[in-house]
Amino acid sequence: MAVVTGAGRGLGRAYALLLASRGAKVVINDTGGALTGAGTDAGPAHQVVSEIRAAGGDAVASVESVTTPEGGRAIIQAALDNYGRVDTLIHNAGIVRRASLKEMSYADFDAVLDVHLRGAFHVVRPAFPVMCAAGYGRIVLTSSIGGLYGNHGVAGYAAAKAGLVGLSNAVALEGAAEGVKSNVIVPAAVTRMADGLDISAYPPMGPELVAPVVGLLAHESCPVNGEMLIAIAGRVARALIAETPGVHRPSWSMEDVAEQIDAIRYLAAPLVFPVVPDGHGDHVRYSFETAARMEGRAPWLTAPTPRPRGRWRGCASST
Repeated sequence: MAVVTGAGRGLGRAYALLLASRGAKVVINDTGGALTGAGTDAGPAHQVVSEIRAAGGDAVASVESVTTPEGGRAIIQAALDNYGRVDTLIHNAGIVRRASLKEMSYADFDAVLDVHLRGAFHVVRPAFPVMCAAGYGRIVLTSSIGGLYGNHGVAGYAAAKAGLVGLSNAVALEGAAEGVKSNVIVPAAVTRMADGLDISAYPPMGPELVAPVVGLLAHESCPVNGEMLIAIAGRVARALIAETPGVHRPSWSMEDVAEQIDAIRYLAAPLVFPVVPDGHGDHVRYSFETAARMEGRAPWLTAPTPRPRGRWRGCASST
């Protein structure tokens, strides 16, 4: 049983149709508003429900907004009322309000965060305890290359999408022992988000090139937790946070930092600390052990041993 926010159009619709085709029951959540978030229209959500039912699937519509705690609870309650459970949550709802940072209003910045970042929390918060109690859950949050690398004229969007990475990581850590996995999709597709852009030179970039990646992250056979997968123009890749080994000194001045900046930034042997089971702790331990070695207090200490990665479990029946 899956809940998909922003499922009335574009990527969310593609995710919902794919999940339904694999046997999932789906709550189609979409307010039907404009790209800026203005207005409402129940039509898109109900249209997708009709498509799924016409193909022999099972779906219900929800037109509540993710922008409030009450709306988030109502969306998850729709799943519980109709199907008695929540196995999968995909937060895809999004808006965009474009303006240069010099001109962006506080209202526009907040409106974007309300849908993307606070909206994610508003649906994750009521769904997560239900999943933990059931001992199973799959959560997929939607970031963006704008969140990873920034972009012009969308500071609010970039900030919200970056924040979703941190939220997903926290969910992955807290849910790991209770059968709940959380991952991030970083998608790019030609949808109404591309309105006003020159896409004449783009390769094929339909939502159908992204949906299978999200489908796996939402599936019981999902082999990863606390990761980010990119899907753009047929390319699927993993995004991650990496660090340089860095430079250790027992004390620093501004001049020392300037002198060592090339060595500090030297990326020939990057360090990657997987979020799960304890990337935060591994980062701290590596730093502390480096200090101990360099200062001669504990020369036997070494960097953390890379942990074995999970293996592919193959296909299983749809949830």
